[in-house]
Amino acid sequence: MALPLESGGALEQLGVPLLYTGVGKINAVHVLTRELVRRAARGEPAVELVLNLGTAGSPVFPAGTLLECTRFVQRDMDASPLGFAVGETPFDAHPPVLEHAARFAHLESAACGSGDDFCVTHDALHYEVVDMEAYALAKVCHMEGVPFACVKYITDGAKDESSAGEWRRTAHTAGERLAEFLRSVPLRI
Repeated sequence: MALPLESGGALEQLGVPLLYTGVGKINAVHVLTRELVRRAARGEPAVELVLNLGTAGSPVFPAGTLLECTRFVQRDMDASPLGFAVGETPFDAHPPVLEHAARFAHLESAACGSGDDFCVTHDALHYEVVDMEAYALAKVCHMEGVPFACVKYITDGAKDESSAGEWRRTAHTAGERLAEFLRSVPLRI
């Protein structure tokens, strides 16, 4: 999860081991990679699942919706002048769109576009949800062979400048819905 604000203390009350990454793809990659290396160096058991929880915007799903992201797109990589498709990292052996199997049948699935900006407009043809970390976390897991899942709480419409205000007003409500979700699934924590 990016920020304690998104938990609002609800996940901490469950005793869930949380790893706050900070906002953005670079912070997310740094913190997750550091944690995986730390665990390996201490000889701790392999991570069975990285579960990214947090907030996201969507012009498709209404605010308050909880959903599982299973497809991940890097929405702000644009090397098209070099002949690469938007979203494709030049000379990278890993696919530009990452897909992970759905794990939570009771949640609707969506594609998530991640980028290092608070998105207020986007093309919903390639992804229905926008955030700032999920693609980066999914890629670290893909590269390291660690299972990954992602559940997002929709806070805003990601449609115009009013989205930032919507996120500020509703992000703190995500924690309780995410805690309800965690209580409803058989995960070992």
